[in-house]
Amino acid sequence: MTTQRLQSKVALITGATSGIGRCTAERMVAEGASVVLCGRRKTLGEQIAAQLGDAALFMEVDVTEEGQVQQAVNCARDQFGKLDILFNNAGGPAPPGDIAGIESEDFDASVALLLRSVFYGIKHAAPVMCAQGSGAIVSNASVAAQLGGYATSHLYAALKAAVVQLAKSVALELAESGVRINTVSPGAIATGIFGRGAGLDSDAADATSDKVRSALKKAQPLGRAGTPEDVANAVIFLASDEAGFITGRDLVIDGGAIAGRPYTQARTQRQALQSYLKE
Repeated sequence: MTTQRLQSKVALITGATSGIGRCTAERMVAEGASVVLCGRRKTLGEQIAAQLGDAALFMEVDVTEEGQVQQAVNCARDQFGKLDILFNNAGGPAPPGDIAGIESEDFDASVALLLRSVFYGIKHAAPVMCAQGSGAIVSNASVAAQLGGYATSHLYAALKAAVVQLAKSVALELAESGVRINTVSPGAIATGIFGRGAGLDSDAADATSDKVRSALKKAQPLGRAGTPEDVANAVIFLASDEAGFITGRDLVIDGGAIAGRPYTQARTQRQALQSYLKE
């Protein structure tokens, strides 16, 4: 049973064909929104939109191309008459490894996917929302923004930190027009991003979610991997009128990971140290 918290709202979601993006699109439609789903897998995207019914449509979009992002924003506005919500969700892994081994072209490609795409979304959604005098933008960051080389990728950590800071800064500008902008920072969420980081193509990576869920269940204090639903819940809240007085904030969804080590692990290590010191 849904609460229809997004009744009559219009949303645009990038990276909407799998994982967090797909789950959020499904939830938004269930909550009463009309949704433009964006992604690069055209056949899959059209299938998902068809399953969601008349409240959804799919656009094939490469978020690293500014013109395509602008067209998606215009499509949402022209098709449904307005744009209330933007979820900048598209992303992927960045090259791991030591700093000396990262190539310049890999750096540039990571910036394009993880940061520039978010900039494009905000840049083109902002004028539409400001003209309306309302709107909510949510960008997908990561706990890597606070944990340094989380998952061994310097670039991923740095660029997700930039996503958080970009939202905080732009929030001050857009607030004067009644538009809110926030970020969500997921922790260990069982999605295909880990499979893509291992070199699998998108379809094969999506099929690894159960393996990822099992592998990550002890990576944070709560003792389970996060799910796309966990993140979708947070995005729905920030996009809804319930969060109408929240802007410029980062909502962490990590099962307690950045709070510290699992308690039992820390206690065991502390006891071992005390025993060693008494020898």
